[in-house]
Amino acid sequence: MEDKRKKETNKKKDNVYVVDIRKMPTGKRIKMPAISTILIITLLLSTAIFMYRAFSYKGEEVSVSSVVTDIAKKKYDKIILKDDMVVLETKGEFAGRPIVEKKFAMLPSGMDFYQVLSDAEIDIKELGDDFYEPALGVTFGDIITLLFLGAAVVFAYVMIKNMQASGGKIMDFGESKARMLFGKKTGTSFDDVAGVDDSKEELTEIVDFLKNPKKYRDLGARIPKGVLLAGAPGTGKTLLAKAIAGEAGVPFFHTSGSEFEEMLVGAGASRVRDLFKKARKAAPCIVFIDEIDAVAKKRGTVLHSGAGEQTLNQILVEMDGLEDRENVIVLAATNRPDVLDPAILRPGRFDRTVVVHMPDAKGRREILEVHAKNKKFAKDVDLDTLAKKTIGYSGADLENILNEAAIMAAQDGDKEIGQDDLAEAFLKVKLGRKKSLDGEEEDLKKTAYHEAGHAIVAKFTPDSDPVEQVSIIPRGMTGGVTVYLPEKERKTLYRNQMLAWLRSGVGGRAAEELFLDDISSGASADIEQATEVAKEMVMKYGMSEKLGMVKYGDMDETSHLGYKYGGGRDFSEETAKAIDEEVKRLIDEAYVDAKKVLTEQRKYVEKLVDLLLEREVVTREEFEELFTGQG
Repeated sequence: MEDKRKKETNKKKDNVYVVDIRKMPTGKRIKMPAISTILIITLLLSTAIFMYRAFSYKGEEVSVSSVVTDIAKKKYDKIILKDDMVVLETKGEFAGRPIVEKKFAMLPSGMDFYQVLSDAEIDIKELGDDFYEPALGVTFGDIITLLFLGAAVVFAYVMIKNMQASGGKIMDFGESKARMLFGKKTGTSFDDVAGVDDSKEELTEIVDFLKNPKKYRDLGARIPKGVLLAGAPGTGKTLLAKAIAGEAGVPFFHTSGSEFEEMLVGAGASRVRDLFKKARKAAPCIVFIDEIDAVAKKRGTVLHSGAGEQTLNQILVEMDGLEDRENVIVLAATNRPDVLDPAILRPGRFDRTVVVHMPDAKGRREILEVHAKNKKFAKDVDLDTLAKKTIGYSGADLENILNEAAIMAAQDGDKEIGQDDLAEAFLKVKLGRKKSLDGEEEDLKKTAYHEAGHAIVAKFTPDSDPVEQVSIIPRGMTGGVTVYLPEKERKTLYRNQMLAWLRSGVGGRAAEELFLDDISSGASADIEQATEVAKEMVMKYGMSEKLGMVKYGDMDETSHLGYKYGGGRDFSEETAKAIDEEVKRLIDEAYVDAKKVLTEQRKYVEKLVDLLLEREVVTREEFEELFTGQG
């Protein structure tokens, strides 16, 4: 019996046990057997039905003499004599709908109603079938009521049995939904985490403390109670947390901020208490709360509910109650540290914030190697090239590229993943799936001029990124695409670089106007991006000579349900007008410069258009050959 229970609650895979925290004992709990529950439900239903029928059956109470008078005057449609009560029913109308009005009189003990009617000189025989006394006191309505009650009892019994069979409990909404991993390791170590060496180095202190707490206590050191992992989505925050627990060999409680949310007020706070209670019993251990911003937003804001504040307050109380000797370390992850309540970030709660950055070229290469271990690649596959191309990509993005490449190879019937598969997977993740080229020749020609405009302006604009590929094949939401590839990592943006991007960005629209004598809606995305870049230059980076080095407004707005909060305008109408003028000036000047470049380099535009119509896709090497006389 014990072995069976263990199999049901524990799942073992690669020496890792996964346990439902809700099945861990936290003390005595009041159990409610199924039969008791059914009896209570039945009693409540019966009482409700009886009360309803009692009040709806009788109607208005009158005297016995009034009833006899109405019978004598034939002011009734039906007479019901039942036990010590007589009821008169009269059909009528209200608001165009038929209704039944009822009057009743209670018969005194020992009164013979038949004799009363006889004394009033009312012939009982004349009442006919309208006057009756139910023999057993059972009506059709009683039968329907009993059937309904029986069905309700059966339904309740089946639901309770199903819940018990699945391990659920009726009153478990206050229990934590966290999962616990335990064993020698969680299945993850620092060797499984690549591309974030700085973050791993900072977290080794946590591992060392969990392994050797005495070393720190002897010196009077206090290990941080909480560590916040902040970084963009997909950078490996959750993986890092698991690796810490795996390296230390301690239990790992994993939950998310959204799992504390509940329709019932107070359920979130109850789940927090339950989680920390179980964590203290399992100490030394790690409690990991993923996406903590779901419950730890700044209090008193429009984005934070009253129930959410209760949950946050309980988290703060529990972290304050953690003593050094308990060896419970709280890890949390978020990609929005700016929205967190300041109270949760003070020393004694989340003492330390570890920023998990996007990986550099070396980090991306390491990440690709980790995810490539279980995949079959051709000998000529060069992961270094992919690592250099994927600037700004997270670990999750890189894993997705390799997975898409594997899927493509399998669909083509290949036994290995080739370089072409990697190149196509990169474009698919970046821009979307390649669509069939079934447009008319005239439309393809317009697309070719548009993309050629982007590429040629970029080629002849200093500080612009090199062109990696030009294509007229539709991808995702685009009719064609021009891919740029920075030659090196950039941590800082310069004014000339942003101006160069503006010029190449509006180059497509400029080419349409110059070579087609018309403009299309295909430049809508280009215009939107150019506008955003120009706004950031003016409002955020202080790159406008007219407005100076001043930050206007809050560019880090918080979006919620389609609305934006924060980022309210903190400048006058005059300044707003000046900002609009500067944004428009930057875009207009970029457009003029782009038209100038295209006019001067007309022959290269025509060459590229012809090449695109011939090959559909032009690579970096083919593009550069146009300017060396070989194309």
